[in-house]
Amino acid sequence: MELKDILNKFGSSKEPFLFLISYNLNNFYIKKLDNCQKNIQFKISNKNQIYTKDYTFKKYPISFKEYERKFNLVQDEIRSGNSYLLNLTTKTKIETNLSLDEIYENANSLLKLRVKIDDLDFVCFSPEKFVDIRDNKIYTYPMKGTIDAKLENAKEILLNNKKELAEHTMVVDLLRNDLGKVAKNIKVERFRDFSKIKTKNSEILQTSSLISGDLQNNWQEKIGDIFSNLLPAGSITGTPKKSTIEILKNIENYDRDFYSGVFGIFDGENLQSFVLIRFIEKIKDELFYKSGGGITSDSIVKDEYNELIDKIYLPF
Repeated sequence: MELKDILNKFGSSKEPFLFLISYNLNNFYIKKLDNCQKNIQFKISNKNQIYTKDYTFKKYPISFKEYERKFNLVQDEIRSGNSYLLNLTTKTKIETNLSLDEIYENANSLLKLRVKIDDLDFVCFSPEKFVDIRDNKIYTYPMKGTIDAKLENAKEILLNNKKELAEHTMVVDLLRNDLGKVAKNIKVERFRDFSKIKTKNSEILQTSSLISGDLQNNWQEKIGDIFSNLLPAGSITGTPKKSTIEILKNIENYDRDFYSGVFGIFDGENLQSFVLIRFIEKIKDELFYKSGGGITSDSIVKDEYNELIDKIYLPF
């Protein structure tokens, strides 16, 4: 049975369940909430806890030369008119004296998720919601634009950055169109709100928007149709989505797998889901942190390279 049909079946029963879907939609895990074991742990909270112990954290990112090569390939595609925004990502080897379980227990994030199923072994601490559905309305929260919060006038710099504005506007437009495939009366309710993420050594400001639409009363029976139309998430692919996905597949040259996929929970009445970013995966006893950022024609390669590295952190 296909992903769409399974989600529709689970939704029609109106029994609580969770779902985990990979970036390319080929791999997924769907279980009733009361059947979940310790192989999937999650917590949704805006509350921060304090981690006081010392820990080590080293990162070994892709070289600037190699990143520049990929960046230039992306720019060639933009100049050719094949895409206008591409979310270029890569995986970075990291080393830490903390286990993935310890990272999960101590992380501060809107969603934190610990998954260990067969060969799948990762922790995710995502600040980005994908879609919420409640009272027959669907909401999505595109997140684009980050800056070091310690910079003087950081908010003004981010708001007035031509590239960041263009990137955010394109993602909002993409997701507005995506919602139009499954809902009516689409509205951009908020545009470029600010939030702050604190790490051990820095603070990051980021911008997000809120888009809403109206669903039919029987939307629970069509959860599979809804997600099949919306995935992969526009904020971590680009626009136009179909051609951009193919371009990224060739340029990135690695398997995102569940990174930039989605995790969701249906409680029997309402649904909430999250984009799987801020993601550490154990592969053959080594740890890799998958990260990236949106590229437009106005992007500066050095800035994008630094952003990719800045996003590699532990949220303590």
